[in-house]
Amino acid sequence: QVQLVESGGGLVQPGGSLRLSCAASGSIFSINAMGWYRQAPGKQRELVAAITRGGNTNYADSVKGRFTISRDNAKNTVYLQMNSLKPEDTAVYYCNADRVVAAEGYLEVWGQGTLVFVSS
Repeated sequence: QVQLVESGGGLVQPGGSLRLSCAASGSIFSINAMGWYRQAPGKQRELVAAITRGGNTNYADSVKGRFTISRDNAKNTVYLQMNSLKPEDTAVYYCNADRVVAAEGYLEVWGQGTLVFVSS
């Protein structure tokens, strides 16, 4: 089955950087959009950044100028470079792949989540 495997989360001090990676595996023919969402305790899951197969990007206002999303279509992998991290960025970050054309059909897939903890 199609699966998203995330890596790169962890503990970092305010002002520091992390790079998240998410690789999609399985019998995949194409992926339209990939993105990152985050959810903090007691809050709704929110879109952080997204990127289409063609390279168009969209960012939450709170991360513009600090985060950069990119993808490698050949590897079915999406990245999130996170700079100038703030305590408010602390959350579980989830990878998402939308409009996936795979052997199972046409579907949306979520990763298991990786924790980003920004603190002194």
